[in-house]
Amino acid sequence: MKIKELCEGERPREKMLSCGAEGLSSGELLAVLLRTGSSGKNVLELSQEILSYAGGSLICLSGMSLEHLLEINGIGEGKAATLMACFELGKRLFAERSSINKTPVTSPRKVFELMIPAMLGLDHEECWVIFLNNAQYCTGMQRLTSGGQNSTIVEVKEVVRLALEKKASHIILTHNHPAGNPRPSQEDLRQTAALKKALTPMGIGLMDHVIICDDCYFSFSDDATSPAFR
Repeated sequence: MKIKELCEGERPREKMLSCGAEGLSSGELLAVLLRTGSSGKNVLELSQEILSYAGGSLICLSGMSLEHLLEINGIGEGKAATLMACFELGKRLFAERSSINKTPVTSPRKVFELMIPAMLGLDHEECWVIFLNNAQYCTGMQRLTSGGQNSTIVEVKEVVRLALEKKASHIILTHNHPAGNPRPSQEDLRQTAALKKALTPMGIGLMDHVIICDDCYFSFSDDATSPAFR
């Protein structure tokens, strides 16, 4: 059935205008974004297929790469770009809100709670830096890199430059392990030690490096065996 054949109260765009976005299901919100269907399916049917492909999980859908999205029947580059832009705006909104959060970031658990909305469900590694002032308030956050499934490379000079630019007193480095094991690799250990060494002469403290998985985390500052934090 074509969308035009549905009664006005069942059309996602008209329903949103009359009831508000909060009154729509996830499938209906996707339909508003995608606007049109494909391959003999109306946009509501296509949206439900997309959600089914992601196991009904928006978290899983938000973490999909362009290549994975293009595997969905009925999704071309235009629709994939729309979905990726939507989820990226959500992440940036989260980062903006976090940067004015007046709660001091004083523990690895706080870091986990701060970052999990941006990292939950990702199928690739991302590395972020959190900038803190003297009172340990978050004054900003920035994604440094987005890498493959097993690694992401941090440019130490770039982190130092950003920390100086933001006038940060301390920073916290954080990245995710999509495979689910938060223990640091040898490269994680090396990069952490190199970053701490580069920041110290600048009077900037590396407060922690937190590795995040969907349901757990590892903190360098909490781990007695981490050379960079002994």
